[in-house]
Amino acid sequence: MITWDDFAKVDIRAGRITRVEPFPEARKPAYKLWVDFGPEIGEKRSSAQITRHYTPETLIGRQVLGVVNFPPRQIGKVLSEVLILGLPDAEGEVVLVRPDHDIPLGGKLF
Repeated sequence: MITWDDFAKVDIRAGRITRVEPFPEARKPAYKLWVDFGPEIGEKRSSAQITRHYTPETLIGRQVLGVVNFPPRQIGKVLSEVLILGLPDAEGEVVLVRPDHDIPLGGKLF
């Protein structure tokens, strides 16, 4: 088990996807994402294996939740600066976690 203090160290924020590009170099089908987390955090890059349920057109403007305080991680040719959160569906394909209502960018999960 973890403590409340352990959980509080994970900085999960609301962001909005501003740009999406194919990521053909990835081992599994994926997109390169640019996500705006508001003025305090700014825009961060990531990659996500979400091509089964989403197209670039359906992702632009979508709010998502992401962990913004992990160290950057090199994924192929992409330096991922944030972990976008998702859950597997019945077939193991990622479904994005997102707020039910539009909220301010950078809003912190607590």
